[in-house]
Amino acid sequence: MMICAAYRTGRRIIPVLNRSSSSAVTSSSPSADDALDKNTICACDCPESCPQQCHNLLNTDRKHVIHPYTSMTDPLPTFPIQSAKGIHLQLNDGRALIDGMSSWWAAVHGYRNPVLDEALKEQIECSMSHVMFGGITHKPAVSLTTKLLQLANNIQDDTTDYKHFTKVFFSDSGSVSVEVAMKMALQYWFTLGQPSKTKF
Repeated sequence: MMICAAYRTGRRIIPVLNRSSSSAVTSSSPSADDALDKNTICACDCPESCPQQCHNLLNTDRKHVIHPYTSMTDPLPTFPIQSAKGIHLQLNDGRALIDGMSSWWAAVHGYRNPVLDEALKEQIECSMSHVMFGGITHKPAVSLTTKLLQLANNIQDDTTDYKHFTKVFFSDSGSVSVEVAMKMALQYWFTLGQPSKTKF
């Protein structure tokens, strides 16, 4: 199925994602101009009155933004998102997509989880949004560390008698956490005088 057909007519997105790899470089693939004409999903609040604004937004995105999971030379068309809640992504034309891929923000709790949103607002308004963690610390980080260690050690009260897990390292994604764990393992053996232990 042509990507532009599924992109413009509002058909289900599943056929686009399941297309065979052999069709990725065929003449049926839409050109940049083809995918960005006035029929393209609008990326603003008034799609009927400002097609050029939306054309410019998607054109800039296609020319200058590197998206994951697609070709750098002939990228798939992008779907501009108006908002997100729970498992749904809201397009500007009113359609809602189920986010089957998700991200670390939404994979467990969904987008715009009220508890997480309120915690973010409270921290931003009362103290800070974010600070680097090298050589400094702050109460939210220490409080979260305590909660994580209590959970990891199956501690039901406020004691800090950690018998199994005693340390926490914060990272910003799953891939970074794996990289950090591997580096820590290398550093562990290096510190013990066995630098040759480098296999995982």
